[in-house]
Amino acid sequence: MTSLASRAGGMAVGTVASRATGFLRTAALATVLGVTGVGTAYDVANTTPNIIYELLLGGILTSIVVPLLVRAAKEDGDGGDAYAQRLLTLVVVVLGGAALLLVVAAPLLVDLYAGRLSRDQRELAIVFARFFLPQVLFYGAGAVLGAVLNTRGRFAVPMWAPVLNNVVVIATCLLFLLIPGPGQLTSGSITDTQVLVLGVGTTLGIVAQTLALLPSLRAAGFSLRPRWDLRQAGLGQIGRLARWTLLYVVANQLAYLVVVRLATDQELVDAGRGYASYVKAFVLWQLPHAVVAVSLITALLPGMSAAAADGRTGDLRATLDRGLRLTVAIMVPAAVGYVVLGRALSTVVFGHGEVAVDEARFIGLLLAVFAVGLVPFSAYQLQLRAFYAMADTRTPTLVNLAVNAVLVVVDVTLYLLLPDDVRVVGLAAGHAVSFLAGLLVVRRVLARRTGTTGDGTVLRTAVRCLAAALVAAVPTLLVVLGVGAVLGDGPLAGLVTLLLAGPLLAGAYLLLVQRLRVPEVAEAVAPIAARLRR
Repeated sequence: MTSLASRAGGMAVGTVASRATGFLRTAALATVLGVTGVGTAYDVANTTPNIIYELLLGGILTSIVVPLLVRAAKEDGDGGDAYAQRLLTLVVVVLGGAALLLVVAAPLLVDLYAGRLSRDQRELAIVFARFFLPQVLFYGAGAVLGAVLNTRGRFAVPMWAPVLNNVVVIATCLLFLLIPGPGQLTSGSITDTQVLVLGVGTTLGIVAQTLALLPSLRAAGFSLRPRWDLRQAGLGQIGRLARWTLLYVVANQLAYLVVVRLATDQELVDAGRGYASYVKAFVLWQLPHAVVAVSLITALLPGMSAAAADGRTGDLRATLDRGLRLTVAIMVPAAVGYVVLGRALSTVVFGHGEVAVDEARFIGLLLAVFAVGLVPFSAYQLQLRAFYAMADTRTPTLVNLAVNAVLVVVDVTLYLLLPDDVRVVGLAAGHAVSFLAGLLVVRRVLARRTGTTGDGTVLRTAVRCLAAALVAAVPTLLVVLGVGAVLGDGPLAGLVTLLLAGPLLAGAYLLLVQRLRVPEVAEAVAPIAARLRR
């Protein structure tokens, strides 16, 4: 189990670099575009290829490909190379053709997700979407290539590749600032040259992220040779597994459609409290999940798939429970930290350029509400991978239907009940509540499937970590209030707050969990710290 933390720690270092530069990328985009007209048009268009990719193949590749590649590596004489080559060929053909059709259909897609935008914002979003939609091809190719590397024990490079994407987009923002433009940036005043720079630069980032995987693939001995004997690609098996996964993805996107439609209300967008603010808060919220939980999921899945293939259910269960305890040990203090420091963090990251301080602090409020669902979301996602390792896509889909139903009901209800200026807060709350419900359901279903669970040890770890985090939050909150009383609410106050309160919260938490005998914290942190010291 130590190797699990070590592998996850190695990947987490790459993910830290990826998310740190992602912070800078998000801040740069907010600085030059804001969270109202142009920022909303950009975010709607930039989200579209992700949505379409998930609908076409993303969910299928994420949940099915690694287990199938592991089986092919174990059973095929060539170690699964031919199988992976056929799969990559199929993905490139399907997504390449889809990208061409999507560019033509860009107006329909923008109207579907953001039909409540003004005329200028709609037209700008359509132009951006035509630049961004070809990204679906590179998302798909990158997913397959990353899965091939994972099955060969090369986890780090896929975690580092997004850094290149972030650097390209940051450079794009710097170039944008150097281009002559209007005195006041709006959806109607932005110049064609500015649009071209943003469109081309954003898509080049995704292209660079995909191409960055190629040297490691060659080093692993994998050839990018196309194979057209697609009948041997296991399409029948993929199709049987993908039916339920496709329903899973469609349900997710329908629920997300509700979120986008509600958050792109023109009054909310104009007030800087709409979809762009939601997206910015969500990006910050994802950081600890991406650094810890995604790294653990990536490290766990090949081993769980191999255990499931060999019928070693006990090993699968033990590995999963270990991963859950490691996840909880880091996610709990991260969630508490977002609640206490969310406004300071968002003010530092976003409170400048085209984003006003009050708009940045609203993003911090959204972040604090999102944070309530951080632990349930990470634990939920981790446990779903156990079903995928067992080649079961039906159960996760049925559970996820319930999650999406809760999300939509809570979102719509709170949107109708809350005052206009905090309606989007209800959307963040719906996200948190839905995954808490999902966690309760999936844990019970998984226990029936795999027998004895480690619920007792996981719960004890969670309770001790929460107690330590809440106690550490008390002096941290006092510092936050004290700095605010002296320096106010601006970026300088936010920076001072983070410099003083952040280390206090982390140090107090580490001291308290040591006293409470929670070894998972040290186990999760040690590999990351060791690699950072190198």
